[in-house]
Amino acid sequence: MNVQPLNLSPSCPVLIGRTSQRATLQAMIERASNGQGQCALIHGEAGIGKSRLVAEVRQAAHGRGCRLLQGYCFPADSAHPYAPLFDLLRAFLIAPPLNSSATDDISVLRELAHFLPDLAILLPDLAPSSLQQRSTPEQRKRRLFALMTHFLIEQSSGQPLVMIVEDLHWCDENTLELLLDCVRTCQQQPILFLFTYRNEEILPPLRHWLAQLDRTRLAVDLALFPLAQSEVAAMVQAICAAPQPPDPDLLAAVDRLAEGNPFFVEEVLTALLANGGLLDQDGNWQRQSESSALSSLALVPRTVQDRVQQRVERLSAVARRLLTIAACAGRGFDVPLLLQVLHANEEELLPLLKELLTAHLILEESADHFAFRHALVQQAIYNGLLLRERRALHLLIAQAIESRQAVSALPDSYMEALSHHFSLAGDWAKTVAYALRAGERSVTLYAPSAAIEQFTRALAAAKELPTTPPSKAYLARGQAYQTRGDFARAKSDYEDALARAQQSDDGVLEWQSVMALGALWAGRDYGMAGEWFQRALDQAAQLNDPALRARSLNRMGNWLSNTGRSDEGLLAHQQAIALFAQANDQRGMAETFDLLGTTYGMRGDRVKAVEHFDQAISLLRLLDDRQSLLSSLAMRALQSQPGANETTICPARTPQSLITDATEALTLARQTESLPAQVFTQNALAFTQLAFGDLGAAMTNMQAARRVANDIQHQQWIIANCYGVGSIYLALLAPAPAVTVLREG
Repeated sequence: MNVQPLNLSPSCPVLIGRTSQRATLQAMIERASNGQGQCALIHGEAGIGKSRLVAEVRQAAHGRGCRLLQGYCFPADSAHPYAPLFDLLRAFLIAPPLNSSATDDISVLRELAHFLPDLAILLPDLAPSSLQQRSTPEQRKRRLFALMTHFLIEQSSGQPLVMIVEDLHWCDENTLELLLDCVRTCQQQPILFLFTYRNEEILPPLRHWLAQLDRTRLAVDLALFPLAQSEVAAMVQAICAAPQPPDPDLLAAVDRLAEGNPFFVEEVLTALLANGGLLDQDGNWQRQSESSALSSLALVPRTVQDRVQQRVERLSAVARRLLTIAACAGRGFDVPLLLQVLHANEEELLPLLKELLTAHLILEESADHFAFRHALVQQAIYNGLLLRERRALHLLIAQAIESRQAVSALPDSYMEALSHHFSLAGDWAKTVAYALRAGERSVTLYAPSAAIEQFTRALAAAKELPTTPPSKAYLARGQAYQTRGDFARAKSDYEDALARAQQSDDGVLEWQSVMALGALWAGRDYGMAGEWFQRALDQAAQLNDPALRARSLNRMGNWLSNTGRSDEGLLAHQQAIALFAQANDQRGMAETFDLLGTTYGMRGDRVKAVEHFDQAISLLRLLDDRQSLLSSLAMRALQSQPGANETTICPARTPQSLITDATEALTLARQTESLPAQVFTQNALAFTQLAFGDLGAAMTNMQAARRVANDIQHQQWIIANCYGVGSIYLALLAPAPAVTVLREG
């Protein structure tokens, strides 16, 4: 395996997303080219991609044959009248357009220079203006506005003009007034005015200017929002010049801190590069693990750290204290919690919150809830604390949350926060207790990634205690890993749970671990799976537990049916359902109905198969068991198809009802974050579409399922997928690719 550090520039070579904004601006260029004056306002937070979109507009305008004028505003310009105008005209003088009328341009610019002293430096031999000496300030301003408008109209006389001014949040009032006059005056000219500004830094002059522009109905508002995670993935892939999407751990690390901000995506990757944390593993760019000293602390870019530090230094000491507590509380924080930790009242707290709002460090999301403007802002402040400070503050926060009511009555929603803060405070016993409860809650919410985090936290904390780590946490974490399609980690945890169960003589946990290993191996080595299921059946017999025996019979029965021994499989399921019925175990009966449906389908009795799936689905809906429901829905769709077996070619139900089943199954699989289930259900949807001749949709779903199956190396679903793709090629009368794919399977 070739593993080496990445050595690339983290600047994205292409513009990702912004499809609707680009289309709008392209249409505005066309309208301006046809003599209809246009004005566009591009706005969003710092780093959101305003300048990158402007660069795209420049390229499109150049391709359309437009002339370009561009000026910039800078932080000091609010006290410097007409600074962006001078910037624009200076650029024009340094590199005038090839087809401009030099004589006419210089004539206008010489007159403009009488009103813009900085411009006069670039125009030697400029004579004093008698008009300027005799006129009032208002007359001089009106003359300047008229000259600037005349200059723009002249520039657009031979070809369309695009005039760009960036960062209006730093613009002075005089320039804003001039720009508004130009927009109003040039409505019938082939000119596109393009302005950018930051939402979070709108001062009163700009706010008033925007309101005036709104009243004219002349401007198109183009807001830029954070990129979706899929767009962040595309951006990381483009930066890394990788042939495939980024590693999920790398994407999660970048997206968690960047929050869809393109500049921060680049900056976080820069920080990773600086720390040697981005590796090329056979063409797949990956992030080194947290254990290699690459925590989120190391991923805050210097640019962000410096900017936040400048703002923090301007705060009062009490506001800084509040800010550090909030940074330890998390990305978002509640007012009641701050009041409790600070031992303050609302009259004392509100001015401090306003101070943080004015410094553009936090946002008010509701009356009781505030949040940092960006995850990197919170992390930058957190980085400035000593480890000892963090530990003490996390303990204060955890104790404040815990003291709200009796521990036994604490809502489950508090568990994640308590496990997090007690862990960082170093209270290991409470970390174990709360992390286990938080992990169990994540499982019930079908959030395997969160469950893995909590069970890992519990096990790590347990190692700091003299007691033995909880064995069930290994089993639970293994199940979460299996849901995510991580075979190696799931296998390791199941084997740890089994070993600990045997050491402690815990027969039930031993049975659970053996069953889990059987289910895990079913996706890799079906012979090995059968051995584990037989071992589970033997273990249940030793324990003399009817419920465990029934579940073991079901797993063994399904294995027998799948290996061509359907008579034995059917008998095992019938024995299981008798035991579940005797105990009135609704969940066990639903599981057995599902497996009986599969067995009858394999035996060619599709009527009984669908009947049993109907019974399973009804019970599973009542039980709200989404993980099992998605399997029954997908199997009912498969068993209802025409040609589901060689003896029957008519569908057992309507085509739309089958598509509905398969689509709902895929939706549930995505909700539960189970990658193996996503592959299975997307395969099922593709087979359903194939059965009714929708070959294009079937191929699209097969290809999507194959990508995930390859990622998690699920051999069973890879084989099924190859069979499906081969069948599609045969339906298209393309035997050569069909043979290739079928041989691969």
